[in-house]
Amino acid sequence: MSCHNPGCIGNYDFDQIAHFARKRFIEGYQTVTLLEQARSQREKEEIALVCMLDIADDQVRDLQLSCRHSEYCKVTTCRSKLKKMIAAELAVN
Repeated sequence: MSCHNPGCIGNYDFDQIAHFARKRFIEGYQTVTLLEQARSQREKEEIALVCMLDIADDQVRDLQLSCRHSEYCKVTTCRSKLKKMIAAELAVN
């Protein structure tokens, strides 16, 4: 499922991000390992979104990212959507 936030220029595939989140937090892969296995720059960006779930909410709000989409979209938007998807998936399993 792609991001439907009209301001999200990245238009990330949240199903793919959830896949990386599963590998990171359920299967126990380290972020560096996932980045080494990434096949594209886009996958690296999606993995970076996942690794930011380790950071507390109040600290994320204060981050100044150098993401190419940061003028148009906030990191908290992607993070919030991803957290909801993971919670929903874990509730089903």
